[in-house]
Amino acid sequence: MEILNDPAFVVPQALPGRRGIAWLRSHGARFSEGPDHERRRGIAVRLLNAVPLERLREPGHPVATLAAALGLPRHVATDVEIVSAGYQPHDPVTSEADAAVDRLVEIAGGRWDEETAALIGLLVQGCAATRSAIVGHHPPVPATRRISPSGQEILVSLENAPFGAGRHACPGEKHAEALLAGARRFTGLHDADEPLLLPNAWDFASAAALARQGYLAIGTTSLGVAASHGLPDAAGATYAETLALARSLVRLPVPVTVDVEAGFGLDPAELAAELTSVGVAGINIEDGRGDRLEPVDEQCERISALKAAAPELFVNARVDTYWLQLDPESTLPRSRAYADAGADGIFVPGVREEHLIENLVASLGDTPLNLLAELPFQRLRNLGVRRVSTGSLLYRTAITQAVAAADAYRGGGSAPAAMSYDHIESLAPARRPEAWAGR
Repeated sequence: MEILNDPAFVVPQALPGRRGIAWLRSHGARFSEGPDHERRRGIAVRLLNAVPLERLREPGHPVATLAAALGLPRHVATDVEIVSAGYQPHDPVTSEADAAVDRLVEIAGGRWDEETAALIGLLVQGCAATRSAIVGHHPPVPATRRISPSGQEILVSLENAPFGAGRHACPGEKHAEALLAGARRFTGLHDADEPLLLPNAWDFASAAALARQGYLAIGTTSLGVAASHGLPDAAGATYAETLALARSLVRLPVPVTVDVEAGFGLDPAELAAELTSVGVAGINIEDGRGDRLEPVDEQCERISALKAAAPELFVNARVDTYWLQLDPESTLPRSRAYADAGADGIFVPGVREEHLIENLVASLGDTPLNLLAELPFQRLRNLGVRRVSTGSLLYRTAITQAVAAADAYRGGGSAPAAMSYDHIESLAPARRPEAWAGR
């Protein structure tokens, strides 16, 4: 702490640069001192002060969230991660990182000035640190570097000063805390006194109507999404439709988790990065395909890859042993293996025997157990279940009622009571930031 407050110990200086990483280092506050540092830090503080903290408490990739709050598209998070890996003076500069900086400058307006450097710098400096905090590291950044009066580079521990100290202290402590709260928001819903009752929607209107009813989070149903588009369920055929729905649902003022079937045959890291950058809070991934179960070790690798790519993404690992009636004796070892691989929750659809539910809850310990709404809600609560999903029930009910209404009218009866046209039309909310404001 004394070194951080001592002006005689300076930050490592960046060499001048006209493009790429070298330009970013040499035009930001992080690697400058004196008047340059004061001026550049002032720009960063002004940019941060213009961001309402409530806009940072959204689920999803924290850098994408911060980027959107700063007026940039969420997809810049991918390039920010590339730059972050090569940002420090002791990091090797790669052509990939240089190209990522160039793209970020163009997206930010194309001006190679200190304002743009400050904007990109805020994203880059918050990238690894926030991700580190999400996985529980303290301090998120273990150390920083200073140059002593004799010219020696010193590694300074941040154990007792996680946001630094002195003239280079992080100016975004409250912003970082808000981003962390947003990243943990959905996970926290699984630690409440009551189980999280998760209704599963199939389009924007169904999700918006449920959110308006006060449900704390919304899931999707793969059957509903597939059938609504004339496609088969559990065949890996609906990635484009699922992604489009996710982009729509994240406008709602509640966290959204999506059913990705068995992963659509995509690279798990790429799938996780795509969904979390959109703002999705969680996913549900199956271990059953058709008439077979995935090998446990392969499914564990997928889960680990998902969490490594997006630690803020709540991964609900589905165990299909009872749903497909395949090797139900492996339910407990599969559940434990997935939890050990990093799964945030375990979903075992189809299990109804109370003694089996109790065994699962006891075996999983702190990892939440998710079941379908096949037993009374309060009974599941008393058994220790922490999340209850409606699955395709609401979609099947809606289709059933639609057909029944048409048949009733054709048979001479009256049309049943329904939500008004105006009520349905009003379900579309404002743009996402305003929808989240104050929540």
